[in-house]
Amino acid sequence: MGTATAIAIATGIIITMNETTGLLRLQTLFSPAFPVGAFSYSHGLEQAIADGTVADRAAVEAWATALLRHGSTWNDAVLFAQSHAACSDANALTELAELGLALCSSAERQLESEALGQAFVAGARQMWLDVTGLPEPVPYPVAAGAICGREGIASRLALAAFLQAFSANLVAVAQRLVPLGQADALQVLAALVPTHEAVAEKALRASLDDLGGAAFASDIVAMRHEILQPRIFRT
Repeated sequence: MGTATAIAIATGIIITMNETTGLLRLQTLFSPAFPVGAFSYSHGLEQAIADGTVADRAAVEAWATALLRHGSTWNDAVLFAQSHAACSDANALTELAELGLALCSSAERQLESEALGQAFVAGARQMWLDVTGLPEPVPYPVAAGAICGREGIASRLALAAFLQAFSANLVAVAQRLVPLGQADALQVLAALVPTHEAVAEKALRASLDDLGGAAFASDIVAMRHEILQPRIFRT
């Protein structure tokens, strides 16, 4: 995004949105305070922790890295990038939404993506952002990518923030269940920064032909989580 982006509206009034405005809006959209309810979803991590597969800082970092590079989060990154680019094309967004839901590997994954997407759209509407014509249901990465695109937020910055927010939520799950201390949690997030940057760059160059994953352990625990008792998280 340039230093200033002039946006003409129907009345002929020109609104200037500079980089600071875009950054502040982005921080709001992917802040833990933004009401998507991500804190109630673990993306199957709760089951992996219950199994003892994820039991320390190194395992949390490895789990998140695998998802980012080879799993469901990679697919979300590609869908986000494609939705950002097609933010004004209702037909393309509908096709991306259908594809995103079809890629969900379990009932809980679909629940999570649909619920987060619906909540993201509702929160964006409360900020008077443009949510017109978005498909229903809409998976989270499609909703987030399209809205960031419509707001003129640079795709690279927006996608990196989206990925960091996902990882931060996984780390928050680990803090409660492993348990992971605050220092360890910060070290995991710091260690993941290069991965967020690399995956964002790769996804922005990717096409829909690059969709696909090989993080089978994550997919399996997400399926098994459906019958985990007791449990804290919805997924």
